[in-house]
Amino acid sequence: MIKVSHLTKQYGEKFALNDISFQVNDGEILGFLGPNGAGKSTTMNIITGYLSSNKGTVNINGIDVLEKPLEAKKLIGYLPEMPPLYQDMTVNEYLRFVYGLKKCKFPREAHLEEVCGLVRIQNVRNRLIRNLSKGFKQRVGIAQALIGNPDVLILDEPTVGLDPKQIIEIRTLIKHLSHKHTVILSSHILPEVQSVCERIVIINQGCIVADDTPTGLSEKISGEHRLTARIAGPEEEVREALYDLSGVQKILSLGEHEKGSIDWQIESRMGKDIRRELFSLLAKKNWPLLSLTTGELSLEDIFLRVTSGGVVPSAPLTSKSISNETSEKIEEENSSKQADESVEESPANESNKEDTPHGSDL
Repeated sequence: MIKVSHLTKQYGEKFALNDISFQVNDGEILGFLGPNGAGKSTTMNIITGYLSSNKGTVNINGIDVLEKPLEAKKLIGYLPEMPPLYQDMTVNEYLRFVYGLKKCKFPREAHLEEVCGLVRIQNVRNRLIRNLSKGFKQRVGIAQALIGNPDVLILDEPTVGLDPKQIIEIRTLIKHLSHKHTVILSSHILPEVQSVCERIVIINQGCIVADDTPTGLSEKISGEHRLTARIAGPEEEVREALYDLSGVQKILSLGEHEKGSIDWQIESRMGKDIRRELFSLLAKKNWPLLSLTTGELSLEDIFLRVTSGGVVPSAPLTSKSISNETSEKIEEENSSKQADESVEESPANESNKEDTPHGSDL
């Protein structure tokens, strides 16, 4: 587990980091995002022990990075944006060199073979690094981070220069690695982060402005928790059954867009996920569900909303809190939007609104 507590980094009167705190649990893939100059690279360099902080602590599995840097660094595999490769070495020579630097205790050849197999560079092991494509160089960079089977992997732009097929392979690899490693992933390719990461931390002007799942952030920023379902079933019966679902607040019929089915817009209360209950209901009633979409914002929309305007909220958007200024802005936007909406609401819905809410194996 990684625990960052009240981290502050100051250069003269400028704060690169201003009292930030967050933690990453074992086996979690955290997306760490921020615009240029926000403090993202500074944070990662402090976590990896390359920089010191003015205040605060970083603990890796209970070991303080600043007090016991050598012990902590043994637990970390780091891929910087520009992989630290020696161009005149072959891939084999370079990986053996890194193995020696890390004082790895696993059987050397078997361990390096395993690492190379994971990132699929077996067929270039005898080639000079300078002669490799950008994609293969990136893979060699990931391989050096994996040597020693570290508990924590910090990956900065791991798919830069890769083709679409290679990107999918690296995404799959990162998800696989999370079974035995804690991963912090930083990337400017936001759809990539959204597809891989379970949780997102966004930093802006040295402060954390958001910390939640992509779905949680979308709900807080848009103020919406809506599903659009295309259901093949008797319209009135479907309407009554949907209102019986716990947590449903509003339902709107969008009409027939496919023969024999109706599109329904279903709004639930904040924090209530009705998808499993909806599926169970429709299966029980034998009403086919032809499509189901959410009204979630993309990670790009979320990122732009929480980092634009130059105003840092007094508290980050998290699963438990939302800043006053952001809340007021969202309330304004949503009230003006909802004024134009025509929504059907069941008379019986008043009661619904009150529902409770290591070894060498990598």
